[in-house]
Amino acid sequence: MKIANKGLLLLVLIVSIMSCTKTKVFTESDIHIIPKPVELQLQKGVFEFTKNTQIVATNSFQEKIAKQFSEKFDTAAGFNLQIVKETPDKNFIQFLTNSAFASEAYELSVTNTKITITANENAGFLYGLETVRQLLPEAIESSTLVTNQDWVIPNLEVKDQPRFQYRGLHLDVSRHFFKKDYIKKTIDRLAMHKMNVLHLHLVDDQGWRIEIKKYPKLTEVGAWRVDQEDKHWNARETSDPKEKGTYGGFYTQEELKELVAYAASKSIEIIPEIEMPAHVTSALAAYPELGCFNKQVAVPSGGVWPITDIYCAGKESTFEFLENVLLEVIDIFPSKYIHIGGDEATKTNWKVCPHCKKRMKTEGLDDVEELQSYFVKRMEKFINSKGKKLIGWDEILEGGLAPEATVMSWRGVKGGVEAAKQGHDVIMTPGTHCYFDHYQGPQNEEPLAIGGFTPVSKVYQFDPVVEEMTHEEAKHVLGGQANLWSEYITTEQHSEYMIFPRLAALSETLWSPKELRNWKDFSLRLPSLFKRYENLNINYAKSAYLVTANTSVNLENKTVSLTLQNEFPNADIRYVFGTDELNEKATKYTQPIELTETTIVKASLFSNNKPMGKIITDTIKFHKAVAHKVEYKVPYSEKYQGAGEFNMVNTLRGTKNFHDGQWQAWLGENMEVIIDLDTEQEIKEVSVGALENQGPDIYFPTVVAVFISNDGKTFEEVGKIERAFQKNAGATLKDFTLKFDKRSARFVKVKATCLEKNPRGGGAWLFIDEILIN
Repeated sequence: MKIANKGLLLLVLIVSIMSCTKTKVFTESDIHIIPKPVELQLQKGVFEFTKNTQIVATNSFQEKIAKQFSEKFDTAAGFNLQIVKETPDKNFIQFLTNSAFASEAYELSVTNTKITITANENAGFLYGLETVRQLLPEAIESSTLVTNQDWVIPNLEVKDQPRFQYRGLHLDVSRHFFKKDYIKKTIDRLAMHKMNVLHLHLVDDQGWRIEIKKYPKLTEVGAWRVDQEDKHWNARETSDPKEKGTYGGFYTQEELKELVAYAASKSIEIIPEIEMPAHVTSALAAYPELGCFNKQVAVPSGGVWPITDIYCAGKESTFEFLENVLLEVIDIFPSKYIHIGGDEATKTNWKVCPHCKKRMKTEGLDDVEELQSYFVKRMEKFINSKGKKLIGWDEILEGGLAPEATVMSWRGVKGGVEAAKQGHDVIMTPGTHCYFDHYQGPQNEEPLAIGGFTPVSKVYQFDPVVEEMTHEEAKHVLGGQANLWSEYITTEQHSEYMIFPRLAALSETLWSPKELRNWKDFSLRLPSLFKRYENLNINYAKSAYLVTANTSVNLENKTVSLTLQNEFPNADIRYVFGTDELNEKATKYTQPIELTETTIVKASLFSNNKPMGKIITDTIKFHKAVAHKVEYKVPYSEKYQGAGEFNMVNTLRGTKNFHDGQWQAWLGENMEVIIDLDTEQEIKEVSVGALENQGPDIYFPTVVAVFISNDGKTFEEVGKIERAFQKNAGATLKDFTLKFDKRSARFVKVKATCLEKNPRGGGAWLFIDEILIN
């Protein structure tokens, strides 16, 4: 009797265990694929990966991607997927070729017994396998063994292909140099996001990064600069050409060929950029004779503006040099395109250079814009003769576009629209949506960036096709690209932070049909991708989680309305006041919070009743001047008007982002304002909030003085702070606070003196956000 019972119990346990591994039911909410496929039909049942699962590969590319896929199971699951040439009866992945498919298209079919990926070319097989990877649990990306995990994916049918043929990321390795292994990591991650172009910015003023054997000084001299990394990029001093550079690096031709081959194994094309005629001080430091006046220059350690040291367009030796350089570049890179830059050339030297003037006369050119067009067209003719196509930034439109050139539109989309109207191919990469060197969260909470504000949600709004384009013009839009310029990106960790997760948003805008794109749906899929990033040790930005606080002032009843938000729709944001602990008992934010007194607010996004990301703390300071009349004796700049006439007394504080709409500014002028408190009041302290960011010429005031009056006509000075100019490498917020014996006054006049002489030349800005009176 006991034996029978044990047998029955064992049978029940076996049945239970078998059914547990097979009964997971997937819903559409479990599918988190980014970029979103064109068509996906979820079906009943699952495919389970086990130690007996095999991958059928029939060529070297399939074997390579199958091996990389299998290695993930080896690490995370503890078993290998055997790679075979013959198709087994069941439990396998198979690649099938269909020559009717578009080049990057694929179909994925998952049943209980097998997975098939059908495509025409290598890219399709790779992308199909990347989709399988995203169907697996996030733990598949783990670098250590994972236990108690079912390795199952849902049965489904996917039909997928990209909307645009060009889906790129630009990496600037000139301003700051990144090693080969980091470039490989970036290539892996591009493939994971179904991106297919890596645009390497190999040449700029601050460094020449590609070995050219015919011109060894390009890397012996041009690849190194005097190390001033401790200073702000735009506050670095001009180096002496005789001083040896110690910061920099370059890639040998063999290293670049290795990167090209590695990228090809991921169906990614590397496009080299060899700048001309500007952004080439590194080349002129090595070979001064390439400039108009043979001037000895050093490789700049930081920002250069305007860019006047450029290649001479009048010397034949310039074109001989560039053609020789490009011959070696073309030998390394099999890419369809060669990018020649062409941007931001200040042509003042060309206007007076005898060689350039002679060239203009000989060629019948009216001005230096046409001379640049001659330069670009001549280089295009050479590039075309080698079976390549030229890409340039949208400045190559100036003076007439080269016949077959492709335009990369960065100054908005205008250049791209114009080029498409002329019948030229276009790659859209506007700074508004595609510049990943911009901040992606509140500037006070983010690592240093060049400026701007481009959060994930804004990247997701990007569309390369502009509404005003005709159907024929839209056909010339090849796709889009993210640009990560590296003036302020000094480490691999920082570079990753700026790229991810914004690259995920861009990947969907370039791959998925426009009608399928939905920010709410995308934001629900992002957390799964974030878990994969964490398992892959990618230092992604969590800025989208950050809660930001905005306030508005009711001038009649002098109250402040506080709103809390982040990038996600219907986010679970909770808050507390003062010293209360922000935990699961915190108040859920549902509507603006009305405040009538100085208040400390702490808030965060919550998930599963726990704070997610960084907790923000904001202090809304009420003071005696809130919502009172301000008279401006010196008008503020039209460019920086803040909130208008009540900006100085609305409790809203500006951030380090001087474009945040909270700052009023004066260019080369002093600020002088008078605040009317309506009635005589006792006051003893005045604070003036200011910003300094010497890169864009914003400086602290050199003097802040406070005066009081009861009639608004006769004023008495009650305090003054003097502050001499000091070098400052970063963006800094400061309250200039004057304390004095308690006085009775109705009118308060505040004067802030603008820095008289900008040490870098040009005008100096004075930025003020609030005047607090207590």
